Amino acid sequence: MRTMTDSCLQLVDYRNAHPSAYSIFKRAIDILGSLVGLFFLALIFIPIALAITLENPGPVFYSQERYGLQGKRFKIYKFRSMVTNADQLKNKVKNEAKGLIFKNENDPRVTRVGRFLRQTSLDEIPQFWNVFLGEMSLVGTRPPTADEVKHYNDHHWRRLDVKPGITGEWQVSGRSNIKDFDQIVALDLQYQTRWHPLYDLSIILKTFQVVFARVGAC
Repeated sequence: MRTMTDSCLQLVDYRNAHPSAYSIFKRAIDILGSLVGLFFLALIFIPIALAITLENPGPVFYSQERYGLQGKRFKIYKFRSMVTNADQLKNKVKNEAKGLIFKNENDPRVTRVGRFLRQTSLDEIPQFWNVFLGEMSLVGTRPPTADEVKHYNDHHWRRLDVKPGITGEWQVSGRSNIKDFDQIVALDLQYQTRWHPLYDLSIILKTFQVVFARVGAC
């Protein structure tokens, strides 16, 4: 069984990684998509930054350490959608999910602006920087936190054989409506089974459909 210690190694062993992790075509799509996303980020940054700080003064961006491909740690970036002391208040919020994830549909820590950002997925836009750096992909798994991975077994670790993604099977299959961690793992492994160089494009197209329809957003 993999342990927390060897999961924290910063060198990725591609021998155990999924083929998508070293696909040149996938990386090309990621670079192109991240450049488009960063251009969009530049356009929307000022109005979103003003809205966030006017409602709840503090940082515009929220960053957190997450675990990516083969357990490599990195800092993920999002527009801040919660109050500034949200991490300290987490233990006061009921977890409505089952398993090694945390979800609450009406989380009181989420601001009004933050709820809009989540419903429209605009809070995710800064992650295009993570994609550009190669820490994430446009399509992959949801990157877990340290609190989650310390409870992983070998089956759970398999979901990190691909790069984490801004979107993925979970997001286009119901997103916030899916609150069972084992079901999320199953979807992540389904992605690995179904993946081919053009499969990411179909997931990206479905993501646009889900975002515009606001399916499973909260």
